[in-house]
Amino acid sequence: MTAFVYRLAYWSAIVGGIALVALTLMSVASVSGRALISIGLGPVPGDFELVEVGTAIAVFFFLPWTYLKGGHATVDLLYMHLPAWGKKAIVIVSDLLMLAVWLIMTWKLYEGMMEKKEYLETTFILAMPIWWAYAACLVGAVIGCMAYIAKTLTLFGIGKEPAGWTTEAGVH
Repeated sequence: MTAFVYRLAYWSAIVGGIALVALTLMSVASVSGRALISIGLGPVPGDFELVEVGTAIAVFFFLPWTYLKGGHATVDLLYMHLPAWGKKAIVIVSDLLMLAVWLIMTWKLYEGMMEKKEYLETTFILAMPIWWAYAACLVGAVIGCMAYIAKTLTLFGIGKEPAGWTTEAGVH
């Protein structure tokens, strides 16, 4: 099961990357259109709304892979001076706390999505239903929960990382 979650996190990061590339191209087109208003072009309508939604989706899709690869920022001021058992305890406690945060965040994101859907809230310019963005982010949040669960199972020796798995250098 953990190998599936690791692959899923990998592919969700790819989707997040594609979303960012699309946002970048759309932003370039919008800025270019603004610069070329004199020849009849113009900005992409609702460009800032699309950037808001797309960035949120990309972040939720990147975070599971970032976590599994050990790419989050850490503060090693005291950590590096602890014995091995102290380091392991800190990793376990912080991962369990982050799992709790992800579970609560996913739950609240779901509730927010249902509320936005119930009240038919839309964006101002594009009139795009806001719950769509919540739904897309919810997919990334669920993958994030799965990543934290898989890593927690690995920490407790119940699961194992895929063969050949590596994390960022110097990450604990």
